[in-house]
Amino acid sequence: MSSKSTRVLALHGDSDPLIQDVAASSLGPFSIQWLNSAQALACAVGADDVHAAVLTVQQAESLGLALERCALNAAVVLLADPSEGATDIAAADLKRWLQLGVQDILTPHDCLSGGLARRLCAALERHSLACEMRRAYATDLGTGLPHEQQLIEHMSHLMALREREPAPMAVLVLRVEGLATAEARVGAQAAAVLRRKLAVRLRAGVRASDVVAALDNQLFGVLLASVASPDQAARVGRKLLSSLHAPFKVGGHDLTVSTALGIGQYPQDGAQPAVLLHHAISVATSARAEGRAGFANFGEGVAPRAANEE
Repeated sequence: MSSKSTRVLALHGDSDPLIQDVAASSLGPFSIQWLNSAQALACAVGADDVHAAVLTVQQAESLGLALERCALNAAVVLLADPSEGATDIAAADLKRWLQLGVQDILTPHDCLSGGLARRLCAALERHSLACEMRRAYATDLGTGLPHEQQLIEHMSHLMALREREPAPMAVLVLRVEGLATAEARVGAQAAAVLRRKLAVRLRAGVRASDVVAALDNQLFGVLLASVASPDQAARVGRKLLSSLHAPFKVGGHDLTVSTALGIGQYPQDGAQPAVLLHHAISVATSARAEGRAGFANFGEGVAPRAANEE
């Protein structure tokens, strides 16, 4: 282990003695931070210096959907209820927890003689490898932009911060039509260049703190890390649509695309990353793409609006 302290979150409960033993383990150093509620833990686990969380099964159940987000940001290890004296974990329960991203689930017997500290170290290594694998596949090679899963991770991190300091944010999804036409007209290589130029314009149209992602060949996502009002997201959307309306010079050809935009506002359109993003995708998919761009907010009718309309 590194000499740097590994920060572990825990909730007070029947397993306190087992978790306290981790702090004294020679496998550390471990720094245990005790919290009093599942909500406090869900907020704290989004911090950059949090490495792991140790919870009982009952405490994990109380986290609900937030458990999956916690497991994305830290190595989560579960402890079977020590009062039940369980010696084995049902296969169905183990599968369910692993699908939610939990790194390990231990019985009281597994925790004897420093077992929890050893299994926690292994969980930290697995979580680190999983993060590296996600990063390795996190970039759309055609544009250099992060892909959907990476965008969701950015959203997850921001939402964890928003639970402590509430503030609006928004995600935009732009649907671009014309790439297939460009490929048929000037070839696959030129169409790939066009897609890269689309990414460059989108990236240039937002702040450094915002995230632009390639969701698929014709869908782009933009996470606005903070917005002063819902109108600000619409203004940014109109700006981006207008920038994509201008022709692209590719291989001596002027190529144009048509676009549509979906806007998802946090928290009213979704309080979970995937929910918010998929709402915006749904709107962008159903909105009519126009040469001068149309857009709609989630929950509204799909009413096209000109890019230069104020």
